[in-house]
Amino acid sequence: MVESNVPLRYATVAAKVILGVGFLVFGANGFLHFLPLPPPADASAQSFLGTLDSTGYMKVVKALEMIGGGLILGGRLAPLGLLILGSIVINILLYDLFMDPKGLPIGGFFGVLIVFLAYRHKEHFAPFLKPRREHCTFKGN
Repeated sequence: MVESNVPLRYATVAAKVILGVGFLVFGANGFLHFLPLPPPADASAQSFLGTLDSTGYMKVVKALEMIGGGLILGGRLAPLGLLILGSIVINILLYDLFMDPKGLPIGGFFGVLIVFLAYRHKEHFAPFLKPRREHCTFKGN
């Protein structure tokens, strides 16, 4: 796709770099612990995160964050990276909304970047949004 709108091209590249590097760094931090993160203020949020961490669930999430960030930075498989990170960002936003609202600005920022990049790659996501009766398991009458 040849783009004549130069500012939009730059915004797309900036969004990919911010999102990709952000998730690479935060994903790696889950393994290497080089960035101190404040504990959640709420006891239920602490319990929830403690359970996720003790089961190894967060290691998988952090690995997926790094994979998704790398795919977005790599470029060729950016839509796959957006699918991976999109589901993670939804879960981050739900956690922030219901358990620890102080993280909403960052989660919201990453959410906006994902939506923007998904729109910029809309040709890759359009088939998911097109209803197809032949693929439906319940056809009715």
